[in-house]
Parts: sequence; C-alpha cells; structure tokens
Amino acid sequence: MARARKPKGIWRILRPLCMLVAALIAIPLVLTPAYLVIDPVSVPMLERYVTGRPVVREWRDIGAISDRLKAAVVLSEDGQFCRHWGVDLGALRDEVERYMAGEDARGASTITMQVARNLFLWNGQSVVRKALEVPLALYVDLVLPKRRIMEIYLNIAEWGPEGQFGVAAGAQRAFGIEPQNLDWRTATLLVTALPNPMLRQPGRPSGGMLRIAGIVQNRTQQYGDRASCVGEDGRLAL
Repeated sequence: MARARKPKGIWRILRPLCMLVAALIAIPLVLTPAYLVIDPVSVPMLERYVTGRPVVREWRDIGAISDRLKAAVVLSEDGQFCRHWGVDLGALRDEVERYMAGEDARGASTITMQVARNLFLWNGQSVVRKALEVPLALYVDLVLPKRRIMEIYLNIAEWGPEGQFGVAAGAQRAFGIEPQNLDWRTATLLVTALPNPMLRQPGRPSGGMLRIAGIVQNRTQQYGDRASCVGEDGRLAL
C-alpha cells in the first residue's frame, strides 16, 4: 500500500510545478500572435508600475520614426537582423565556445532576442535566461514580421534613467524633438545610449559617445541597405 501511494505523493509535488511550467510556456505562445495588433508593455515597465516608479512611454508607429534611427539601430545592435530567423547562429555559437572556455561573455543577443527578453523574461546575466531567449526569439520571428519586431523594440527599449521607454520618450528627453525629426547626429547619439541608458545621456554626450556615434553613422551610411526590411516597402530614406 505504501508503494502505491508514493507516486501519488510525488505527483502532488510535481503537479503545481508542471502547471507553472505550462503557464509560462502558454503566455508567450498566446501573447506573441496578439502583439500583431496589440501594443505590448515590457517586463521592466511592469516592474516599475508595480513598485510605483514612473513610466514614460508614448507609442509611435514605425512609420513615424526616423529611418536613420531604424537603420542605425540595426547596424549597431544586430547587423544580420534582416537575414536571420531571430537568432544569429554564428554569433551564438561563438558565445557558447567562449563560455565553455571560461572567457567573459560578449553578448550575442539579436534585436529579436532582446524583444523576447523584455516581453517575457527578466534582466541580468544568466545562462538559463539566455537559453530561454533562443526558442522565444525563433517563435517571435516566426509569428511577427521584421518590421513589427522593430516597431516593438523601438517602443519598449529603455531610453532614459527616469523610466523613459521607447524612442518617443528618449528623443523628447534628450533633444526635445519627435522621433521622426531625428537627424544623423541625434539618431546615432540615441543609439549609443542603448547599452546603458542609466549612465549614457545622449543630450549631454561624452567624447566617447560622440566617437561611437560617428562610427555608427559611417557604418549606417555605407551599409544601410542591410536594414531595408524595416523600411516602408523595403526601402529606407537615409
């Protein structure tokens, strides 16, 4: 009799865990197709709402955002964005090899992986989080067009130290302008803030930020056609 009850006892413990895992899988499966038409809120935004901290975000359609910014983001953050299926397998393989060799991580997150993380996961370096990002990014890329992925990215990226999310809030805080009015200088300076918006202030750029912005501008002007998938009808006005 004791042996017959033991599996039930184990199932009683495992059942809530299985239900939790199923719920965590179901959330992105259901929400990702909904984000074709619904403008999402990111996990960092939700964290600030829950803790009572301010959130500044005004959604902008991708057509109301400077093509220079869109191209600069692609060339700076994920040069293969228009070509891969959500994951840059070559960069990911190199990252795994560095990790196995005990070297510092350089990061292999594509724009799609960053979108998946901000919508469904948590911040902070973690092998588990990175492993979850990969299938989520593949699914996001399967369901959402590249242009929609970029639109979501530009509207949920954190762009300021006081809860500014999205390019509209970032451009307004830094330069007092709308995102469709960004020129090369303001667009590339905004891009330089993306790795660390808590410290990097595009409205008061350091010498290093100005240097990086110049590099991004030159690269984008030279290879901007690699970002054509985020333009209207596959074209960018640079």
